[in-house]
Amino acid sequence: MSETTSETTPMVAEFDTVAAWTEQAVAELGQAHAIPAACRGSGSPPELAWLAEGLGLSGDDPFLDAGAGLGGPAAWLTGYLHDRWRGPALLAEPMTHAAAAARRLFDLPSVAAWSQDLPLPDDSVAAAWLLGVLCTTSEKREVLTELHRVLRPGGRLGLLVLVADRPLSESPEGNEFPTRDSLRADLAASGFRIDDEVDGAALPGAPEDWVARADAVDEIVRRDHGDHPQWRQAHHQEEVLGRLMDSGDVETVLLHATAR
Repeated sequence: MSETTSETTPMVAEFDTVAAWTEQAVAELGQAHAIPAACRGSGSPPELAWLAEGLGLSGDDPFLDAGAGLGGPAAWLTGYLHDRWRGPALLAEPMTHAAAAARRLFDLPSVAAWSQDLPLPDDSVAAAWLLGVLCTTSEKREVLTELHRVLRPGGRLGLLVLVADRPLSESPEGNEFPTRDSLRADLAASGFRIDDEVDGAALPGAPEDWVARADAVDEIVRRDHGDHPQWRQAHHQEEVLGRLMDSGDVETVLLHATAR
């Protein structure tokens, strides 16, 4: 879920071009592959469930997924909370191919918009989440301040953030990983109170069938586009991030926060 403003960076290859190819691969393999593929990089079911339980959604509460990518997490949420929440899921995603694909894949309302400039009124959503977005932008407080604007007073925010608490020997182009301390400071400065926090490593991994379906989609994309420069750019980004996470230099943190 990129919040970069460049038209030519590897981030665009990863989050927009590959998103369009992912939609094509899902069409070939079937809709059962859609949510796992569209959640790639945005959270596993245990992570999404931990975040969902802190959103406090019920009835017809409106919900926002900012930096929604292909819409997989929002589609997963509508199924997970189907017995207690029937409200609209609103998606905002700056990458145009990804935003359009989310509408086609999951029939969810999606708009191409930056998280720093959401086309929503003040106090218009009961809860929101932001998954893997803050580590792709230098405008962290601007993003959080905009989310505070559109959330109702007392509204809940779920975050999945990749953090780096020590200097890195390498970094994927376009990523700016916060530290845990800077993340907490940005939330406080933007009007949020942190209610709960957990390291992603403390949660179970994704189910095997979930991983297999996502991998099957990736293999179709590789088969059809593996010689494309933008696929190679995106794959390089993933390899660098994978090394950083395997070494523990970059870690996943999940938080629940409330708009004060």
